[in-house]
Amino acid sequence: MNQNNPGVKIKKILVSQPKPENDKSPFFELAKKNNLTIDFRPFIQVEGVLSKDFRKQKVNIPEHSGVIFTSRTAVDHFFRIAKELKLVIPETMKYFCINEATAFYLQKYIVYRKRKIFYGKGKLDDLIEVLMKHKDEKFLVPLSDIHKQDIPRKLRKNKFKFTKAILYKTVSSDLSDLADVNYDILVFYSPSGIKSLFQNFPDFKQNEIKIASFGQSTAKAVKEAGLRLDIQAPMPKAPSMTMALENFILKHNK
Repeated sequence: MNQNNPGVKIKKILVSQPKPENDKSPFFELAKKNNLTIDFRPFIQVEGVLSKDFRKQKVNIPEHSGVIFTSRTAVDHFFRIAKELKLVIPETMKYFCINEATAFYLQKYIVYRKRKIFYGKGKLDDLIEVLMKHKDEKFLVPLSDIHKQDIPRKLRKNKFKFTKAILYKTVSSDLSDLADVNYDILVFYSPSGIKSLFQNFPDFKQNEIKIASFGQSTAKAVKEAGLRLDIQAPMPKAPSMTMALENFILKHNK
């Protein structure tokens, strides 16, 4: 990934996420308004844990009476591993989802109306309130190898009986085709994205390339990697990444 020339106006941005499916994404509006080229490329991808590796965790799925889903990805890999292990999930199993959309996604795998399904309003604390009404259940929590520690921490704090199950993992994408491509700004949304950058380009030099990050943990990873953080979101005057980018570009391209 090449350096760009100092003093040149910002024209090309690479966002380390999948291309938005919605045509009304603020990224497209940003590109049109400021005459930019914005490319999208996931720097990380999710892979399922092999059933043989899952067995090493010694997690017995049928001995649990409830499953806590914090994402659709968790739903997919729970039912994938159950199928690979030829497990029959009992109809009495209760499902607790982070939000209504995740709950409805269960229809892909089960007859929705015949199962006991509960959901929160999108935040972990909301889901904890729902779980409090089911304190006697033994919960299974499908997670990625890289997951937010507040999930198990809050479950422990509220004295729930639960088992973590690592069913999928975050791995770096192959970005070798970007080796000779120039970008003026690289946009990151997770520490894993920064890790992928250096796994793909061990000799990466930032030079005049601007780095944008979303969230505190990503900003921390940028700095710990020895990179210069030029654009940060969310901030009081830029609650979204597109706003932060536009504010920076308007000043830089004067």
